Amino acid sequence: MIKAIFFDIDGTLVSFTSHRIPASAKEAICQLRAKGVKVFIASGRHWRVMNNLEGLDFDGYVTLNGTCCYAGRDLLVYKKAIPAEDVARMAAIEAGEGAFPCIVVREDGMFINYLNAETDEVFRLLNFPVPPVQPFAEALETEVFQLIAFFRAEQEKQVMAQLPGCEATRWNPLFTDIVPRGGSKQVGMEKLLAHFGIRREECMAFGDGGNDIPMLRYAGIGVAMGNAREEVKAAADYVTSSVDEDGIAMALRHFGLLDGNK
Repeated sequence: MIKAIFFDIDGTLVSFTSHRIPASAKEAICQLRAKGVKVFIASGRHWRVMNNLEGLDFDGYVTLNGTCCYAGRDLLVYKKAIPAEDVARMAAIEAGEGAFPCIVVREDGMFINYLNAETDEVFRLLNFPVPPVQPFAEALETEVFQLIAFFRAEQEKQVMAQLPGCEATRWNPLFTDIVPRGGSKQVGMEKLLAHFGIRREECMAFGDGGNDIPMLRYAGIGVAMGNAREEVKAAADYVTSSVDEDGIAMALRHFGLLDGNK
């Protein structure tokens, strides 16, 4: 029996086109909670920029690709920071000729070192609030949980070779999420499931991006959205329709988790 469901946000719960949650998905989440099924967010976003959940209540949040996890909105269940040595190495890279825009994500907020056309495009696509602009060196002052690096895949290999305590997960050609090694949405799921006493076989996960693959493989039932890339679909147990075609409600009905045929 499914007791918990994890939802990615961008491209899964929220449409890239409308920047909204489909009415069918909102109704489904309310119905699940009324039945006692716990619903969780599992996102690369910081909780401060989860600005598109439209007032829906969730039982917990896997944020920053699993590096900060909360039961409810306030109880920190788990956190894992990027090694300070790797943050210093990134600061050295950003001080050189190969600098690129990079969002520095802390537990209590974030900033970006500079903006360009590519950051503008991503913020528009995701309806993402533009972080304040500050020198990257300020990342050295406190713990960093994620770096969002705006470089292409070819530069990624060169940079990541200098950050041994980190790994990268990419779900957009314009940027990569850099997290501490061993961090992922799967780890966040493990921590929240343990906190609530739920087994992995009793959970389902929905996703569409490369950073969702570990989560989809770990869940008892992994569901890929119809708008997901092929490697994401290959990691799932079931492929539903796209977010704009009511894919969440369709999959939940398929597995008998919703009442009615709407």
